[in-house]
Amino acid sequence: MTKLAIIGGSGLTRMESLEITRREVVSTPYGEPSSPLIHGMFNGIEIIFLPRHGAGHTIPPHKINYRANIWAIKHIEADYVVGMATVGGIRDDMTPGSIAIPDQIIDYTWGRGHTFFENDLAQVTHIDFTEPYCNKLRKNLITAAEAAGLIIIKNGTYGATQGPRLETAMEINRMQNDGCDVVGMTGMPEATLARELGLCYAHCSVVANRAAGRGEGPITMDDIKSNMQNGMSKIYALLIELGGILG
Repeated sequence: MTKLAIIGGSGLTRMESLEITRREVVSTPYGEPSSPLIHGMFNGIEIIFLPRHGAGHTIPPHKINYRANIWAIKHIEADYVVGMATVGGIRDDMTPGSIAIPDQIIDYTWGRGHTFFENDLAQVTHIDFTEPYCNKLRKNLITAAEAAGLIIIKNGTYGATQGPRLETAMEINRMQNDGCDVVGMTGMPEATLARELGLCYAHCSVVANRAAGRGEGPITMDDIKSNMQNGMSKIYALLIELGGILG
C-alpha cells in the first residue's frame, strides 16, 4: 500500500478528515521530531502526518529539527513526501489564496542543521540538486489540482529565508532580482535532506499574503490567517485527488 507523508506547515497543523489509527514516537540520531508521527487513512490511502511546527504550532522556523523530521519519515518507509507551507507572493500572479507547485529553490537560511553528510564519513558525499523536487510527485500534485478544479501555478522559485521575522521590502526586491517567485521560511533544508535520503519529495505552497512591499500597507496576521483558511480548503480538495492518483 502506498504511504504518503504530509509535512504540514502554518495553517495545516492537523488534518480534520484523517482517520487516525495510531501515533508513533520516533527517536532519531538527530533528536526528537517536531511531534509524534500521526498515522491514518485519507481517501483510501495511508497517510503519515507530521506538523512541522509541532502540534501546538510552537516551534519557529529556525528552530525546527529538520533532520529529525526527515529521518523519521524515511524510517517509517514513506513512498512520497509532500511539504505544505504558507508563503508570501512575490511574482504578480502569486496572489493570496493561490496554490503553487514550485520547481526551484534558493536558500537564504543559515545556521540550520542542513545535511546528514558531515560526521564519520568514509568519503565526502555530494548530491545532485539541479532539480530540487521529485518531478513525478510534482506532476501528480498538478494533476490532482486540475482534477479538483483548482487554478494552480505549475512552477516557480521558492526563496527560503531565516525567519521568524518577515522580510523587508528591499530584501524582497533582491529576492525578485535573484529570480524568486514566493518567499517562505521552511523550504530549506527540508528539501535537501529529503534528497540526501532518497525520498520522493515535492513542495506545495499556499500564498497567504503579498510579500513585503508588494501589497498595500503593512502585512497583518489577520489577513494571513484569513487567506490561509481559504487556501487550505483548496489543499484538502487537492489531497483527496492526490490520494486517488497515488492509491
